[in-house]
Amino acid sequence: MSKLVFFVTVLGLIAKGYSLPNPNVRIVGGQDAPEGRVPYQVSLRVFGSHFCGGSILNKRWVLTAAHCTESTAHWLISVVVGTSSLSKGGVRYSVDLVSVHENYDNQVITQDISLIRVSKNIVFNGLVQPIALPDSDTEAGAPLFLSGWGRIAYPGNLPDHLQMINLTALSVQDCQERLSSINPVFESQICSLTQAGEGACHGDSGGPLVEGGRVVGVVSWGMPCARGYPDVYTRVYHYTAWIHERISTDE
Repeated sequence: MSKLVFFVTVLGLIAKGYSLPNPNVRIVGGQDAPEGRVPYQVSLRVFGSHFCGGSILNKRWVLTAAHCTESTAHWLISVVVGTSSLSKGGVRYSVDLVSVHENYDNQVITQDISLIRVSKNIVFNGLVQPIALPDSDTEAGAPLFLSGWGRIAYPGNLPDHLQMINLTALSVQDCQERLSSINPVFESQICSLTQAGEGACHGDSGGPLVEGGRVVGVVSWGMPCARGYPDVYTRVYHYTAWIHERISTDE
């Protein structure tokens, strides 16, 4: 089976995304997230259109995927926080810096992690809160929580309302075996799979995978969408030192 790569194009600007690697994946088989249920979730937008997700780490920094930001000038990106709707509500922040992992490889999709610095402090309240980084690694069988505005079916449109779903972590070995004919899977990645009909899709790219109230994964790539193959995420625990080195001066 050949790899499938998804692209999101906005006026000629291309952001690689979910699926084999594609940043724009939407949750399939999920449900509407209540307002305020995911206060760390952000929507990344270009010219007002959602193209990727992300998560708030502190008052200035947002975590997302490298494939979401590598090809787009920072001044074109805006970060919207504090809403579960793409069409209304929320607060918009401009971006003054994007830090893509220096070893990001868009061929096999590794080191797929990026940081975005907004131009002024994010105001925290009941609908807007940061999420902590992991203090331990994620094991096979761990319960996971995914949220995002990715498509609910492929092909299909992005939902207006933020979706959420509970998933289960796979071992890296199991994931490697299931995806061996499609693309390599590495120890620096987490995989999830419950059943066909549940998982990430185009539009979810860059969004948060959470375990125990901490962001442990960043939506990276997969086979579109929810067809019984694992979804692959950047393993945040593997990159905590890299993240702290870049965001510590603004915490």
